[in-house]
Amino acid sequence: MATTTLHEAQQELPPGPPGAAPPGGTGRRVLRALLHDIGAVLSTAFLALIVLMALCAPLISALTGHGPDTFDSAAVDNDLGGLPKGSLGGISGDHWLGVEPQNGRDILARIAYGARISLLIAVSATALTTVIGVVLGLLAGFYGRWVDQAISRLMDFLMAFPALIFMIAVLSALPAGNRPLLLVIVLSAFGWPYLARVVRGQTLTLTGREFVEAARASGAGSRALIFSEILPNLRSTIIVMTTLAVPGYIGTEAGLSFLGVGVTPPTASWGQMIASSVSWYQVDPMYFVIPGTFLFGTVLALTVVGDRLRHALDAGEAS
Repeated sequence: MATTTLHEAQQELPPGPPGAAPPGGTGRRVLRALLHDIGAVLSTAFLALIVLMALCAPLISALTGHGPDTFDSAAVDNDLGGLPKGSLGGISGDHWLGVEPQNGRDILARIAYGARISLLIAVSATALTTVIGVVLGLLAGFYGRWVDQAISRLMDFLMAFPALIFMIAVLSALPAGNRPLLLVIVLSAFGWPYLARVVRGQTLTLTGREFVEAARASGAGSRALIFSEILPNLRSTIIVMTTLAVPGYIGTEAGLSFLGVGVTPPTASWGQMIASSVSWYQVDPMYFVIPGTFLFGTVLALTVVGDRLRHALDAGEAS
């Protein structure tokens, strides 16, 4: 009898708004899906290692006794042109990932500090891109008319530029001071239109839906419609695009540093390390392989997590 009463009570509950889910229901479902995906688990574990290295970079330097800019002349052989002593690029108990040729700087310390710079720039640029893209996309899709025309033309203008070439030109003309901040601003300036275009398109669709029209008919203002009705239904799109933007910005920052217009010495950067290793890869391949592996692994792991997250959220919306 109690079971029947509970079932009847559940049937009498009013349906939630479109796109709504039980509190914590979506998060638990996505978490279960990711935990059952070996690729997502391995990628998350690797990303956790990278984040831990970035956060603990000073501790790593203290434990190994080598900072990112500390020269160790005893670790290189000057008679061989500055090649690291020992095999595999000087990997030893004193230098766990070897040393750089000629100067003997510890690669592990530079990898850890390079991870800190790469993640800081990528996450900051993603946050700024998300704020600008979501706000302008919502404004264009919701208000339409001249607001939509102005924002859409600005998006078309920025997306028509060959972004990498203009990033190189702009960064080459700017002073070298506080280069990480300049990278965040430049990356965000060319990155926000892609998110804004997607948000605008979905906002246009949602604005004509019945639940938005019902809220408007009940007297809800523009702010309530945007933040209470439309924005919650864009959550999945924003999360997925934000997750997939981070690896793109890490790769772009590394590429700009490789070309000499990104992070400048002596600040450690993975792209800068790869650029320095080009002339040594035949005699000291580990100098190229180690930072290249960390860069490739980080970008791949973030891409896999973002893709699996998209699949999990799409599966939930389909069900």
